[in-house]
Amino acid sequence: MQSLWVEADAQKFTTDLDLRVYTSRLLGQNPNLVLHGGGNTSVKSTATNLFGETEEVLYVKGSGWDLATIEAPGFAPVKLDVLKRMAALPELSDTEMVQAQRAAMLNPSAPNPSVEAILHAIIPFKFVDHTHADATVALTNTPDGLEYIKDLYGDRVLVVPYVMPGFILAKKIYELSQGIDWQNLEGMILMNHGVFTFSDDAKTSYENMIKLVAESETYLKSKQTKTTLNGTTPVDADLLTLAQIRREVSIAKTKPVIARLDTDAASQQFASLDTVATIATQGPLTPDHVIRTKRAPILLDTDIADAVNNYITEYKAYFERNNDGSLTCLNPAPCWAVWQNRGLISFGSNLKEANIVADIKAHTIEAIQNAEKIEKWQALPEKDIFEMEYWELEQAKLKKSSSAPEFQGKIALVTGAASGIGKACVERLVAKGAVVAALDINADIATLFESKSVLGIQCDMSDRAQVQQAVNATAAQFGGLDIVVTNAGIFPSSETIEAMNPDTWDKSMAINLSSHQALLQACVPYLRLGFDPAVIIMASKNVPAPGPGASAYSVAKAGLTQLARVAALELAKDNIRVNTLHPNAVFDTAIWTPEVLEKRAKHYGLTVEEYKTNNLLRVEVTSHDVAELACMMAGSAFAKTTGAQLPIDGGNERVI
Repeated sequence: MQSLWVEADAQKFTTDLDLRVYTSRLLGQNPNLVLHGGGNTSVKSTATNLFGETEEVLYVKGSGWDLATIEAPGFAPVKLDVLKRMAALPELSDTEMVQAQRAAMLNPSAPNPSVEAILHAIIPFKFVDHTHADATVALTNTPDGLEYIKDLYGDRVLVVPYVMPGFILAKKIYELSQGIDWQNLEGMILMNHGVFTFSDDAKTSYENMIKLVAESETYLKSKQTKTTLNGTTPVDADLLTLAQIRREVSIAKTKPVIARLDTDAASQQFASLDTVATIATQGPLTPDHVIRTKRAPILLDTDIADAVNNYITEYKAYFERNNDGSLTCLNPAPCWAVWQNRGLISFGSNLKEANIVADIKAHTIEAIQNAEKIEKWQALPEKDIFEMEYWELEQAKLKKSSSAPEFQGKIALVTGAASGIGKACVERLVAKGAVVAALDINADIATLFESKSVLGIQCDMSDRAQVQQAVNATAAQFGGLDIVVTNAGIFPSSETIEAMNPDTWDKSMAINLSSHQALLQACVPYLRLGFDPAVIIMASKNVPAPGPGASAYSVAKAGLTQLARVAALELAKDNIRVNTLHPNAVFDTAIWTPEVLEKRAKHYGLTVEEYKTNNLLRVEVTSHDVAELACMMAGSAFAKTTGAQLPIDGGNERVI
């Protein structure tokens, strides 16, 4: 643990709040100190109110802000005297505390103050820093944790037994601090929770944090009597089994989830420990994490369905053991899994949520193993974890309505995704909440989309091996597959049957027909394990209404449509819907080059503009129009439809 303080940078900040932002970001840059909104910081300063009066204010980190990226507006300005008076109250519910803190804010548009605001207020220093440092918390999460902390820090820190965060914790420290000479303290250790440091100087408060945590890291290593823990040899994870795991968890949660599989060395090592079933289920690294991870992961071995059902049963029993009769049970589905001898899986309603769980999990398993090497891992008792998980402030969130995007948690794959209809489908699916594997022969596909929800994969769709690899990569990245938009295609130059180059025919058949069969063959095993799976096949108006000189294209698309009809018949038993779109005259696509467009317009005796709107409605059909309809086919509007063929062409007399 090293200080990141740079004096030249610090000199740029002159106000209390600017310095507070600077050192908060230094803390937030280190994931061994805080993760995803964890920890909080404050500074005591002054502000001028509406009447021109100077008031003492506590600028404290606001709810929803992350220390790594926090800015000045992320600090809630609260009247300091009100917070101090609140600490002296005999009792106060956390809901009342939040309301009172908000009423004492100078800026009503600022975020809600941290639930630790009262605690920050009663610490008699200008700057206060609070983290959930891995090494320090790992030391406290052992049977002899209190002795370790006393041995390491002596009287340099105030040691506080675990108390529920919020008003109860603030009240406890308010009582403990009476008569204490704070000037003799370098910090405060909250058992099983975290570290506080403080000073009237921003640099001193920050560097005291770094110093105390660095000492924890050194002490932790010095106490370790085991260099490694016993385990078995990891084995490769089967991706279809991963898709089954994701399906069972999605069913338990009643909505689809992303399943992020980690098979790095650390994850495989932990999943292969002989004692993993015991140590992984003790509890989280710090109680703050329980909101993200639940108290324990699910343990998976061979029978996936039974494991998920048992987890749900045990979670409900845990709830009943601790419920006082006034609480609402949270969703019982697991948030992460130990897939024994294979790796670790993080579940999330979206990719961001899954990644947050994965980060917390990574720090947790390291802390667990460090504790096991010096003694044994011992998290907080079940009752304490339950109280945090079912904290009244968290229960209040259940009463707030929230609407998720239609495809949140769903996994899609789109071919021909670098331009035109395919690109538009990727963008629309992401906008509706899905994660998407975007396949294209164009190498630019790997970096074409800025969204982290898109996995760009270069793939020659006429190469079956590459197609299978791309589908497997999608499952490995996200956990399975729910939606397939098979769109890749080419538009050969106009040639009569008599004069056709054999290569024109063969290439069209390979890309416009055979590649789609190869993709379906690779995707069906995953779709069978998907959540409300759907396939959308991009055919063409040339199927119901072919034109001369386009036999290579029209015949391939007709075969593709027949493939879709057979697929609908075969896959209905697996609840996989297969529907077909017949776009026409969609000119913002890669196949409609200016040369092709000019040639086709000339063939029909039209100008390019006339050709673009040559339909009954006299409208131009865009790739985004097609994408919107494709998403409808993948969604609830077509939940009871399969085998359908739908034109999107502005109305064509020959088709009608």
